[in-house]
Amino acid sequence: MTELIDRMSPEHAEALAGLIGAPDAGGGPLPPLWHWTYFLARPGQPELGPDGHPLHRAPAPPRPGLRRMFAGGRVTALGLLDLERPATMTSAVTEPVAKESRSGPLWFVTQRLEYRQGEALVITEEKDIVYREQHPGGGSLVGARSHPEAVALAGAPEAGFDVQVDETLLFRFSALTYNAHRIHYDLSWAEHEGYAGLVVHGPLQALLMGEALRRTGVDLVGQTFSYRLVAPCVGTQLLRVRCGTTEAGVYDAEGTLTATAGLTAA
Repeated sequence: MTELIDRMSPEHAEALAGLIGAPDAGGGPLPPLWHWTYFLARPGQPELGPDGHPLHRAPAPPRPGLRRMFAGGRVTALGLLDLERPATMTSAVTEPVAKESRSGPLWFVTQRLEYRQGEALVITEEKDIVYREQHPGGGSLVGARSHPEAVALAGAPEAGFDVQVDETLLFRFSALTYNAHRIHYDLSWAEHEGYAGLVVHGPLQALLMGEALRRTGVDLVGQTFSYRLVAPCVGTQLLRVRCGTTEAGVYDAEGTLTATAGLTAA
């Protein structure tokens, strides 16, 4: 188990607000999911591998030579974190579970996290990480690329916003989350890993879906926000983020659904 303490400086929230075009927290509670810009491990440069990932990262790969990919996760907001008040994150990982896929063996690992301020448990979270063999392809974590389709909206007209994703936005999000994985900002490396362009971060897509829900008046506190990456989101493009009252999705420039999210009572 590892532990990180963060002073919850408002500058992180201000930077994220500027990046995604949202009002900043203004010194008040941190909006749901924005905690991903806090509690960041900061390894030294010699501790990074050629792909930009830390050599001794958590969760560690089941064996050397595997590619790490982010599949999705679940965030339960029991409350909101306050800015300028220290908070603690603890994390633990499950044992790898091996499965066979059409592209070869996969290993699934879940990272479980808890966030506290004082004695209060504020957020619980699970992140699903997949490890696969080092071969080109850039394929989806959960199977073949999905066809363009609509998210089933629950009880509300379609709402949301569009986001222009370019090299600058991807670089800034990488910097803000201290994510040095080169597939997000180094085109030659992304192509080396088998992608046709820079890869749009999974957490960025999840955060945008949470923002779509929040901006339409949906309260994420007291609910579990579950999200899943269902197709690669690659290249600079205009993304459409759409939501109903309990579900959301991200569509790429071709109209393909690349990520989904849903809300359930905590």
